[in-house]
Amino acid sequence: MATQWWQSAVVYQVYPRSFQDSNGDGIGDLPGITRRLAYIKHLGADVVWLNPIYPSPGVDNGYDVSDYYEINPEFGTMADFEELLATAHLKKLKVMLDMVLNHSSDQHPWFVESARNRDNRYADYYIWRDPVDGHEPNNWGAEFGGSAWTYVASRKQYYLHSFAPEQPDFNWENPHLRRALYDMLNFWVAKGVDGFRFDVINMISKPQDFRTKRSTPAGRFDPIGQYVANGPRLNEFLQELNAQVLSGHQLITVGEMPGVTTTLACDYAGLHRRELNMVFEFEHMNLDGNADAALGKWSDQRVALPALKRCLSKWQTGLADRAWNSLYWNNHDQPRIVSRFGDERPVYRQRSAKMLATMLHFLQGTPYIYAGEELAMTNAHFTKLSDYQDLDSLNRYHQLVEQERRVSAATMLRYLGRQSRDNARTPMQWDASANAGFTTGTPWLKVNPNYLRINAQKAQTTPGSILSYYQRLIKLRHQLPVITTGNYRLLLAEDPAVYAYLRSNHQQHLLVICNFTAATQTRHFSELPATATLLISNYDDDRGDVLRAYEAKVYQF
Repeated sequence: MATQWWQSAVVYQVYPRSFQDSNGDGIGDLPGITRRLAYIKHLGADVVWLNPIYPSPGVDNGYDVSDYYEINPEFGTMADFEELLATAHLKKLKVMLDMVLNHSSDQHPWFVESARNRDNRYADYYIWRDPVDGHEPNNWGAEFGGSAWTYVASRKQYYLHSFAPEQPDFNWENPHLRRALYDMLNFWVAKGVDGFRFDVINMISKPQDFRTKRSTPAGRFDPIGQYVANGPRLNEFLQELNAQVLSGHQLITVGEMPGVTTTLACDYAGLHRRELNMVFEFEHMNLDGNADAALGKWSDQRVALPALKRCLSKWQTGLADRAWNSLYWNNHDQPRIVSRFGDERPVYRQRSAKMLATMLHFLQGTPYIYAGEELAMTNAHFTKLSDYQDLDSLNRYHQLVEQERRVSAATMLRYLGRQSRDNARTPMQWDASANAGFTTGTPWLKVNPNYLRINAQKAQTTPGSILSYYQRLIKLRHQLPVITTGNYRLLLAEDPAVYAYLRSNHQQHLLVICNFTAATQTRHFSELPATATLLISNYDDDRGDVLRAYEAKVYQF
């Protein structure tokens, strides 16, 4: 099949607040990112994705935008962004911005005016409803806890917020709102940005009857996602966005879509649909959720490998020749992968990190590397609640421990150590100097103390490092079309220890074998001819059917 440039590209995700501080205030910034572009280029990535860089009160770390046309002063100025963009382009790196189109900050001028009264230009830019029997319009619960509705006395109405009360949802039914958002996106396209990641984009189309599925006890709420994800006009809105902004440009686009299915993804990211290039799905990220549905993701259980294989294989085969996959282990909302699916113990950390990287990077799709993943940074394992800053983590602790008393404080701290978003947000570990070389000041979030042995400087000077392994994987993706265009076939579907699959096109075949355990395994693959050559491995030698702890190897034939 004919391919687009982004199908063989590799994206490197930067969380600006935690990447590199240039002025000593403890907060990462745009000049810091510019300074580190050479590092990203040396890794081999093609695209740099920046989490939101716009002015924000910071209730949800930048996903509550108060001005879509400016730069957050904590990160620098528009001139700083323009320098970053120009420097990236000189290095043949593309820049992808994060866009929040489902909601804004309650301090955005549009919402300030909308909340003032029912008769102004912005009155219907957000979703307002009258009280029902003196309380909220329905029992929808926000993703960060509590009701999804907040009352405003000046309008005598409630507004909808899928997340925090400070993040009111836009009313995409209003064509003037949509036009304003498209104009804003075109402003950034004119600046020269190369693509967008759209935050929770499949939540923008709400069912207008606002019905609930079931009654819930007083003080309890029905999770909003089941009502507003993949709404009735979503395809229409995405096609309009494409026509008004994306078409005519060679942009990379990905939509974050909780609750999406392979069938729906073939619409939203269909190769000929003129909507988005790809979606972020969450199925493999939800496999280690708690057996008690009321606790959601808050758990410390491990994922059963057959379940992971079923999930990833479903996406590989379900989208084949119809749509395009995104491939990711980590991002700013997910804990560190080596702590979650690998083995962070020092004796196994590097092997398991390389194994996980191998397994992901030979799948079909566009890989996303989250800053620090190429170093196998680990979860922070904070031991005190006061060390956490993530809104979701703090809200859920108060809800599940103090209000509902579902779990003990010690258990919830263990769950936070496993699943909190702050695990991904600790500062980048550049070297063994104070604060890991991230800042000369006091870092906004504690640095993981293991930076003395896990840092970029050490990785760059150590032969066989995880960093060098990622460089090899990226180079192979650029060199071998079979990784981009080949079909996928799972082997040993129910094997609890080994993940193996074939990638094939008319010219080449690849056999990918990954041992997900610390125990030695023995597996024979009849698919492997005697003429096959070992393409890459995380061990220096090959013992054939014997797979050592967390061994990964790829054969080419």
